[in-house]
Amino acid sequence: MPNPLIQKLEARDTLLPGEREALERIVVRSRTCRFGEIMVREDEHLNESTLLLQGFAARAKTLRNGKRQIVAVHVTGDFVDLHSFVLKRIDHSIVALTPCRIANVAHRDLEAITENFPHLTRLLWLSTVIDGAIHRAWLAAMGGRSAAGQLAHFICEMFLRLKAIGHTDGNSMVLPFTQPELGDILGLSSVHVNRVLQGLRSDNLIRWQDQSITILDWDGLTRTAEFDPTYLSLQKEPR
Repeated sequence: MPNPLIQKLEARDTLLPGEREALERIVVRSRTCRFGEIMVREDEHLNESTLLLQGFAARAKTLRNGKRQIVAVHVTGDFVDLHSFVLKRIDHSIVALTPCRIANVAHRDLEAITENFPHLTRLLWLSTVIDGAIHRAWLAAMGGRSAAGQLAHFICEMFLRLKAIGHTDGNSMVLPFTQPELGDILGLSSVHVNRVLQGLRSDNLIRWQDQSITILDWDGLTRTAEFDPTYLSLQKEPR
């Protein structure tokens, strides 16, 4: 299977041949995960990081009352816990939102990259910086936008992230999340999610059928979301 991390990084800068080879070498084994499987457990001591080769995954916190809050969504090509390379333990779990294929990358191999490939190291650092920027954008949306604005913002973000790795088809994308899962992402009840979704449909901003979303009015959707894609750092430039 091609290494989707290479495609993700090359959307933001040009990789040198030696850097591409280094990224190919670190993926030495992969495995599948079923829907709902916990890939990484909270507070587990880690000596490897997880690269998502295919599918959707989430960082999630479970509260004492049993309610789950999804604090990040990851797509194909993401290192879902690259930060564990330096933290060794993380304060949340990583769960498969769909059937997934993952590669477990040894921290010793990441250490070799940091010692031998400074430019590639900066690009991996950029990945964690973008993760932080996405988290801030989610917090701002939850704290300051209407529910419609939150959902519109999430749809805009996911479309651009999937487009960057070639996983969109024109104005359409596959987003295989249930309304309860969207509620866990947005901090809303399933009933509220359904109401907001119907509003975006009735305003002719999107069409959501089964797992496929088609954006009918990008300008209108971005206005509703107050969406500025700067935080995704999608421009290709020397890093």
